[in-house]
Amino acid sequence: MSSTTTTSPTTNSTAINSNSKNGSNQDPGSYFIDVARQYSSPIGGETELEPKELNTLNSSGGFLVVSTDKLSVKYPSVNLHGHDVGVIQADKPVPDKRLVYYFEIFVKNAGAKGQIAIGFTSQGFKMRRQPGWETNSCGYHGDDGNLYNGHGKGETFGPTFTTNDTVGAGINYASQEFFFTKNGAVVGGVYKEIKGPLFPTVAVHSQNEEIEVNFGQREFAFDLKEYERQEAMKQKSTIDKISLPPNISYGLVRSYLLHYGYEETLNAFDVASQSTIPPICIAQENGSGEQDIAYALTHRKTLRQLIRNGEIDAALSNLRDWYPQIMQDEKSAACFLLHSQKFIELVRVGALGDAVTYGRIELAKFFKLPLFDDLVRDCVALLAYEQPQKCSAGYLLEDSQREIVADAVNAMILLTDPNVKDSQSCLRSHLERLLRQLTVCCLERRSFNGDQGEVFHLHRVL
Repeated sequence: MSSTTTTSPTTNSTAINSNSKNGSNQDPGSYFIDVARQYSSPIGGETELEPKELNTLNSSGGFLVVSTDKLSVKYPSVNLHGHDVGVIQADKPVPDKRLVYYFEIFVKNAGAKGQIAIGFTSQGFKMRRQPGWETNSCGYHGDDGNLYNGHGKGETFGPTFTTNDTVGAGINYASQEFFFTKNGAVVGGVYKEIKGPLFPTVAVHSQNEEIEVNFGQREFAFDLKEYERQEAMKQKSTIDKISLPPNISYGLVRSYLLHYGYEETLNAFDVASQSTIPPICIAQENGSGEQDIAYALTHRKTLRQLIRNGEIDAALSNLRDWYPQIMQDEKSAACFLLHSQKFIELVRVGALGDAVTYGRIELAKFFKLPLFDDLVRDCVALLAYEQPQKCSAGYLLEDSQREIVADAVNAMILLTDPNVKDSQSCLRSHLERLLRQLTVCCLERRSFNGDQGEVFHLHRVL
């Protein structure tokens, strides 16, 4: 099959991650304007701050000595009682928009008693106590191998650790567990009951104890990549066990091709599957069946190909001939998307003079209209740069922008079908509605975990 006919419209995954204003009752025209606007601020580009060093401003002061690089601590004196703990947190809380967080310590010297601990504590933790001894904290202790999880009584957990051992602590957000390692092997885990920001925390508590902390500035003893891979495989295995009705994937793909007017790919798909998979009927309780989305299939295919090739004049001419009602309102969202795309195509080929002339005639109609104003400004901004594709408005020159326009025209044509009962069915295929539901479920699951864990972005998955 031709790659030009099987490329998925890039608006789909972005639109699925959009906010609630793209709800079930949104005007179809403004829906695609919102999709276009999202590309000016790409989803999922945020960077989380990570712990890099120890926080010398929030420690137990005179009970420990911190190295100048803020990555080593030593207990210099003799402890007199349980409140003489040398404890210190990292400079930043644990990042929580990921599958796993992890850090390690290397025990340079176990000192007199080996009372070293590693774990996580909340921001208000008492900095004179071992991690795990107080509420909102959890720690693995080297002298007895016990796990302390919010109270002073330890639980049998793993082996002790001493000089030359490397010990790690992590948070598995998928399973909502703290886990600990020793010399590259997992010791065990415990359910993470603590909510809110947590800080990597280490403690020393007897003379000459000394440790080095590794926040990822060098390779871990523990194979974190393999651990993350295994966790991802567990999730995939759970999904793979879910049974689907026979041929459901066939029906979803076929309805997708029909919805977006991929006629040639659809024909090839039917031929390839005719002998092995019988046609099935997607549920039609919403009033949008296969007959509806087959409406004007050849016209929609032709217009999509023209727009994806940048032939906007031909697309406009055909639309005026075939569906004059779509072009009747000169200030509609469909007209804006088509005229702005014509302007963008002129900039793309370097015809800046023609672009200015066209903008004065066609884009000027949309100036200061709230729905279009920011996108108009982005279009005009392309004229100010020798290399417009590298400027902040350069997203308009990407192929994804052509797909947005093609999807909008496709939806507007489907809306002209007199048999359409639900205008929202013209915006998205059955497959996309399913993926939107998947996104909502993933967001709900993360919400139940205190908004911690890997952030789901569908376009990354795809």
